Amino acid sequence: MLLPVAVDLAVGNPDWQVFPLISGIVVFFGSSLYLSNRGEYEEFTVQQAFLLTFVSWLLMPAFGALPFVFSELSLSYTDAYFEAMSGISTTGSTVITGLDGAPPGILLWRSLLQWFGGVGIIVMAVAILPILQIGGMQLFKIESFDVSDKFLPRATQLASALSLLYVALTIICAVTFWLAGMTPFEAVCHSFTTIATGGFSTSDGSIGHFDSALIDYTVTFFMIVGSLPFLLYLKLLRGQSKGFYHDSQVRWFIALLLILVALMTIWVWTNNIYDFEEALRYTVFNVVSILTGTGYATTDYTAWGTMPIMLFFFMMFIGGCAGSTSCGIKIFRFQVLVSMCKANFQKLLRPNGIFIPRYNGGPIEESVTGSVLSYLFLFVVCFILLSLCLALTGLDFVTAVSGAGTAMANVGPALGPIIGPSGTFQELPDISKWLLSFGMLLGRLELFAVLVLFSPKFWRN
Repeated sequence: MLLPVAVDLAVGNPDWQVFPLISGIVVFFGSSLYLSNRGEYEEFTVQQAFLLTFVSWLLMPAFGALPFVFSELSLSYTDAYFEAMSGISTTGSTVITGLDGAPPGILLWRSLLQWFGGVGIIVMAVAILPILQIGGMQLFKIESFDVSDKFLPRATQLASALSLLYVALTIICAVTFWLAGMTPFEAVCHSFTTIATGGFSTSDGSIGHFDSALIDYTVTFFMIVGSLPFLLYLKLLRGQSKGFYHDSQVRWFIALLLILVALMTIWVWTNNIYDFEEALRYTVFNVVSILTGTGYATTDYTAWGTMPIMLFFFMMFIGGCAGSTSCGIKIFRFQVLVSMCKANFQKLLRPNGIFIPRYNGGPIEESVTGSVLSYLFLFVVCFILLSLCLALTGLDFVTAVSGAGTAMANVGPALGPIIGPSGTFQELPDISKWLLSFGMLLGRLELFAVLVLFSPKFWRN
């Protein structure tokens, strides 16, 4: 919180007094928890690991919301918690209007929340979820802790290396944005939220505020950078340049991007919404933004017609690669599903043959396929239930369904006039905001890390 203090002091904004006070409160509670839990733990139990993950992600926005409450914005705690959860989970949904005139310390704080959430997601996806065997993430357990070639065998070393890489990419991103035309402050804030694929901006107009093709394409590039597996960047630094090409996740992700951009560009151009150059620029940016779960916007794509709206709705669920800051269901789960369907179809054609689902050239274990199918089924069930609960709070069908989707997929903007790319979540009832906050947490922690805590059987063992 010292960074927002320095920024507010530099421009003479009185909000600087808020952050030291809240920082003291956080230090007090954090120190109390640390001192009361000091001791040597040889190993966490599975129950403790699940509980620690859930409680951490529940408490971070609880304290991160306080600056929004006591700053000039004077948000209610419900709005503040929603904003903080949206930041930590790198969702990007917001209840704040008038960002162009908001205190700079608050704008930086929003960006910092997403930046820390992004690095937390990477470390959790690489070091925690594979061990907990959540939603097929065990596929990456051997790769993440492979000691055969002495590739950063210890989890602490791996987390440190990933964090340093994350910082380096953020610095490169900030410098590039500054050279592309942003002010230094805007460049820093947007670099935090772009590498984290979060989507918070310093303006109500998001990236569209700059109205620059160069900035659009630059932001698009770094959104893609944040959506690729960070372990592959480490391997690239070690001279293993073939990692990206040989990773099927990356190939599928890039291929899907190209197909969607081509389809959307042709639609927008042939329907005379934009000329070809503008059609390509706006579709590339917004397709990448929604597919990666970043949530930036340069234009109101809901005005493009029915087909684009349908595509954007389904895109928000896909997400990027596992081991990145991106969100959604993730590309690898769709790969596992397609591989399973292919093997079963071949089995129908040749009953006596042996066909094994494969991922990245290797066979997929039954435990992985079971986890992936369970995850996909549970995702659909939770999405339907959340949509119904939002509808019961008085929201219309489009707002309820797209709101549930954007929360669980951690995308940011939804569809419709209220919470679409040109709107905010401010007008929603408080109960809807709490439901959406829970949906963000559910999606960010891959469902199982949250829902398993509500099972009595889990705690009996």
